[in-house]
Amino acid sequence: MAERGRAGGRVAPWPQDVAARARRAAPRLRWRLADAFAPMVARLAAWAAAEAGAGRFVPWLTVFFGAGSALYFAADREPALWAVTALFVASGLATVALRRHGFGFALAALATAASAGFAVATARSLWIAHPVLSRPLFGVALTGWVEVREERERTDRIVLALERMEGGGLPEPLARVRISVRKGTAPPAGSFVRLKARLSPPLAPLRPGGYDFARDLYFQNIGATGFALGKIERLDPPGPPPARLRFAAAVAGARDAIDARIRAALPGDIGAIASALITGKRDAISAPVNEAMYVSSLAHVLSISGFHMAVVAGVVFFAVRGLLALSAALALRRPIKKWAAAAALIAATGYLVLSGAEVATQRAYVMTAIVLIGVMVDRAALTLRTLAVAAFGVLLLAPEAVVHPSFQMSFAATLALVAAYERGLPWMSPAADTPLSARIALWGGRELANVLLASTVAGLATTLFAAYHFHRFAPYGLVANLLAMPVVSAWVMPMGLIALVALPFGFDDGPWRLMGLGVEWLTSVALWVASLPGAVGRVAAFGVGPLLVATAGLLLLCLLRSPLRLSGLVLIVAGAWTAAHAPRPDVMVAPGGEAVAVRGAAGRLAILQIGRDTFTVREWLAADADARTPGDPGLRDGFACDEIGCTAPLADGTMVAVVLAAEAFEEDCRRAALIVSRRSAPPDCAAVAVDRNVWSRAGALALFRHKDGWTVAAARPAGHDRPWARAAPQAATGPAEGSASRDATPDPGDLHPDD
Repeated sequence: MAERGRAGGRVAPWPQDVAARARRAAPRLRWRLADAFAPMVARLAAWAAAEAGAGRFVPWLTVFFGAGSALYFAADREPALWAVTALFVASGLATVALRRHGFGFALAALATAASAGFAVATARSLWIAHPVLSRPLFGVALTGWVEVREERERTDRIVLALERMEGGGLPEPLARVRISVRKGTAPPAGSFVRLKARLSPPLAPLRPGGYDFARDLYFQNIGATGFALGKIERLDPPGPPPARLRFAAAVAGARDAIDARIRAALPGDIGAIASALITGKRDAISAPVNEAMYVSSLAHVLSISGFHMAVVAGVVFFAVRGLLALSAALALRRPIKKWAAAAALIAATGYLVLSGAEVATQRAYVMTAIVLIGVMVDRAALTLRTLAVAAFGVLLLAPEAVVHPSFQMSFAATLALVAAYERGLPWMSPAADTPLSARIALWGGRELANVLLASTVAGLATTLFAAYHFHRFAPYGLVANLLAMPVVSAWVMPMGLIALVALPFGFDDGPWRLMGLGVEWLTSVALWVASLPGAVGRVAAFGVGPLLVATAGLLLLCLLRSPLRLSGLVLIVAGAWTAAHAPRPDVMVAPGGEAVAVRGAAGRLAILQIGRDTFTVREWLAADADARTPGDPGLRDGFACDEIGCTAPLADGTMVAVVLAAEAFEEDCRRAALIVSRRSAPPDCAAVAVDRNVWSRAGALALFRHKDGWTVAAARPAGHDRPWARAAPQAATGPAEGSASRDATPDPGDLHPDD
């Protein structure tokens, strides 16, 4: 080592021979480092090789297919079908060309799966292409077929397949509309009716990153929403209804008849919940009970999914097999197990049709069908493959499901449960024959532990999805599920099946009432858990990035089998941490300027409600993890108002002005940093202006204050043009720097509360 010089006190340079020796020693050092890391590299290579084993690749094809579908919905403009088709063909050819190159083949196959998902979503959008209303219409005469009737707590709702639209200034005729009607006045499905209605465009996101109701309705072939004005006339149809409508009317009639029998035996919320479990009609559940079910993490009971399908198929399978086994000749000479599986498949198919065939029900049916068909052909069902096939089937038929919370939470919970039962806790398997499992089974603890495990695993797997979509989690969800689910499994669902079998013979009243006893217990548990201190775990809104990171972690944790799966925990923690530290906006503006929120020094939003838009205010409060309600008188605290406008300070003292009258512009343009108005701001206004000149281009806004000005996030960014959200023409005058605008969404105050 060089020594410090005596004179200058500086370090002397290294001699040339020392540098030369260092260069000669470098290769040996690199070899030593390589030797040191060689065992780790070899172990990682062995783990990677294990993950490439037979059958491990199939679930990842479905994952990438879904990722391609999700990528379609992230595009700003509609992709060209020829381009996505060419991409799919090119990636498919590359896969064929690389079939002898293991790693290259795997990458090409995954790329092909992703491009296939992208192409299927694009083709699906083109296949269902239909007009979407772009501006509100009043007093429009509508004539058409009632396709769907929904009973709700305060109103009813119908979906009309239109034959005619009459009225002044009509745009291109719509295919379907969803109309809210007075309670008890909705005609049955299959009716041919005429009515007058107030129509509005489908509701756009109420905040940047919020749920896109317009996209959801577009893929239901609904081009407008609204409410009926006056009486609904039932007319003689011009001809026989289409076969699809006749089938839908028959199913709806059966559902309504069963619902009526249940509600006659079990009035109130007990009957509404019982009907939801059998028919899937859950709109009649009262708001307090419905909220309690969500707060207690028991809302999954109301959505017919894997649990319900498994109970129905399992009860039918074991009942049929048990009855057939009473005959020794049949039991010894005939494949009664296969016959029982066929009967269970028929029952599951009927349950799928009766319950409305939602996404969760479709997934559960596909999985159940694969298992039962496996029994019939003497093939064991591979559960992860079964789940992958179920997901692929749902996404192939309805790629839009990938962005729906029902699909995400259903598959996340099922994936986690399958992984836990397959690899996490083998002693829980019924085939396990260890002293520990024997003792647990002897004391009946296996079933209790199964419920505990299922509730914990499913709850953890869906926590971030629930936080992203609903801004909450359930701290006492495990307690609620542990108390309620054994009763639902062992009593409620079997009694419901017995009642269905007895219904054609007229002896269903007793079984419905017995089912109601279990539902009453379920409701009591939900209300009790919801009343506990801290029962509502509120989470502030965060972007899609943390959700994607955590989802990738969940997939790695559940699909990988080697210790490499622990990398998924790192991603899950990273996603959760990022979500918890997501920035919150300083100012929020509703579409049309119906409401404005300003975050003050206390960190809470002060909300000025200009119109009647309570729905947006409720969404803002939920997204801000704020327990207040739209009717809270303290929401406006922070705003100082007079007859021409209001002002509110931000945490740093910056002033935000809401201009109600034109004479307020002169003063507010001088002293405010941001002006929000439903009028047009003067072109020489020194403040950043969000006015009516820009509403038609950006939708709801979230503004973030920083030292250099404002960062603006828009629900409909510039250049965004999709079939369910067409870009509006540019206004003659634009906003001041950093401002943004609203799209052609209707005034929320004009919407019916239940729309």
